[in-house]
Amino acid sequence: MTQSLPRRSANGEPRHYRAKDLSDDRLGDRRSREGKENAPASKAARKRLARLATPQLNYLVIMAVTMILTVIGLTMVLSSSMVTSYAGGSSVWAEFLKQAIVVFIGLIGMRFALQLRPVTIRRIAPWLLLFSFLLLIAVLIPGIGVGGEEVGSNSWIRFGPVGIQPSEVAKLALAVWGASILPLARRPGNSLITVPVFMGGTSLILVLVLMQKDLGMMFALAIVVLALFFFSGINTRAIGWSMALLAGLGVIYTLSHNFRSARFTTWLETFRLDFAESSTKSSSYQSHQGILSLSDGGFLGAGLGQSRAKWFYLPEAKNDFIFAVIGEELGFVGAVIVVILFATLGLFGIRTALAQKDPFMRLLAATLTVGVVVQAFFNMGYVVGFVPMTGVQLPLISAGGSSAIVTLVTLGLLANCARHEPEAISSMQHEGRPFIDRLLFLPEPVPHIAGDQRRTERRSTTHVYGEPVTRQRPVGGAMSQDFAKDRERTEQLRERNRRYGGGTRADRYDSARRTKLPEREAPTSDQRRTSRRSVPRNTPRRRS
Repeated sequence: MTQSLPRRSANGEPRHYRAKDLSDDRLGDRRSREGKENAPASKAARKRLARLATPQLNYLVIMAVTMILTVIGLTMVLSSSMVTSYAGGSSVWAEFLKQAIVVFIGLIGMRFALQLRPVTIRRIAPWLLLFSFLLLIAVLIPGIGVGGEEVGSNSWIRFGPVGIQPSEVAKLALAVWGASILPLARRPGNSLITVPVFMGGTSLILVLVLMQKDLGMMFALAIVVLALFFFSGINTRAIGWSMALLAGLGVIYTLSHNFRSARFTTWLETFRLDFAESSTKSSSYQSHQGILSLSDGGFLGAGLGQSRAKWFYLPEAKNDFIFAVIGEELGFVGAVIVVILFATLGLFGIRTALAQKDPFMRLLAATLTVGVVVQAFFNMGYVVGFVPMTGVQLPLISAGGSSAIVTLVTLGLLANCARHEPEAISSMQHEGRPFIDRLLFLPEPVPHIAGDQRRTERRSTTHVYGEPVTRQRPVGGAMSQDFAKDRERTEQLRERNRRYGGGTRADRYDSARRTKLPEREAPTSDQRRTSRRSVPRNTPRRRS
């Protein structure tokens, strides 16, 4: 039974409300108050989501992060190489100018990669892989490949002052070629051919890099291969076996060399921050100095250019351990900024891959993103002692020739994938190109439709179809009367064509059929009168 509660109206007369109505009113008031309180927060959240849904956001963020990391890299190369450049008898700007020239060449390659169409990238993928094969073979020839005595691996080809690392080119070539061939494995009947071909080409590249004794590039190539396996949708069991095989080869190869097997001991000491006094002067010297540099930086750092580790305390301060110099000069804040920049690059690279409709562009964007970002986090990881040291450079920041060029070209291809998102193309067509495109004189991206090239090739071929389904055939071994007449008329037509010729085949066939048709008799007056009566009144009559 509903309970009634008396209430007084404005004139003093009692009013009755049901308890249910009161509870509903109170609930409505509470909801309205909560809605008013949460309205600004929800509005701000909607604004943030709307900004994240901007069509050109992925492209602009990738380009902005690339430029910021490039500027940070040039600044830190200048700061970390001033002492060694001056001690080598050159100016303090020598290493910086060399790196600036390399970055300029890399930016030209990035500009070229931004202009390529997706169809062109897919078309040049096999030729890029073949070029990397030739470089990997050439570096193994005595007198051409250098670097064995300097860095422990024979993995460089030098042309005067310019050096090329073929394994860097092979990493990019493997990513592009794998992204172009692995999506074909999802088509029926292609998996038995595509996957073995990819495995064969990948194994050949890994063997050639292993022969160069370059464990760091083996790790970088393994990242690309595993990313291709994972994002292409290949069976997870195959990915697990591949990871186990690569890890086993890495452990066997490391333990077979004394100076590489000592890296596990160094890693354990760095991870626990418990260095033996004997190892700090031998195998753990570099890791120990890197930890000291990071600790000297504190929260805000000692100041740009004020690093003490670069005064011949920290080996490879401008290359592998440049992150330690960043932590010393810019402090914990500067190191976290670099980490956030690489994390942002990874986030928006994966967003670019998810926004693609073409399997090739989706796999290419995801693989390039993982290849750059995982290498960066691995470098920063072994500087702080989280993972064993392998000699992998920090992309866009460490000093290097071919590494900087290939990384910029790689990010140019990634930005190209972001430019060719369907929503980004539509936005540029309606709202115009962004400022960076107008600054670089980039043309407007052309829509890329998955499978369009294959459909065009199929339309240009001639298709031969079978006999018409309406053609009469003998039934049950006996020849029907209509089929017999049709064959007789065809034979008579062929005989007449042999004798007289002339006219097209269709005309001759129609004339032959007309001669066999019975003549139509003219209708009588009674038949015409009957047909007129059968026509409804509302039907318009045909004038004679």
